Amino acid sequence: MLKDIKIYTTDKYWSQIFTDLGAVVSDNPNSADVVFDDSDLDAPISLLDLQRFILDRIENRDIIHQIFGADVMLSNLQHKLVVCLYKNPDINMRDLKKMLGILPGVASHVVENAIYQLRKIYGRDFIQNGDGKYKIGRV
Repeated sequence: MLKDIKIYTTDKYWSQIFTDLGAVVSDNPNSADVVFDDSDLDAPISLLDLQRFILDRIENRDIIHQIFGADVMLSNLQHKLVVCLYKNPDINMRDLKKMLGILPGVASHVVENAIYQLRKIYGRDFIQNGDGKYKIGRV
């Protein structure tokens, strides 16, 4: 299922699961395809969802590297948010929440909090908002 994908984790439970799925558990986060320790996935998770998560991380690794100039550790929501803003510049908050899987009408500030945390780490200009439209700025 995850044959030959290098995954870094310090969790022995996840390490065994990845090994059983054919992945190579790396002892160095810099040599891994995916750093799993920074994910905020909640167990239980289906094998299909786990595979989708790992493959999405690998697929979007180049985007993250292009934006930051290096591989960085982001939570699952931050990762999805950054990739979504990169692929969909000038998106409004309603559509952004919808793309991130937050149901319309649900009172939640999780996206706003993720934006705040990213701006706190990477600077106010990292995620820009003009006329209610969000986009990736500069790091």
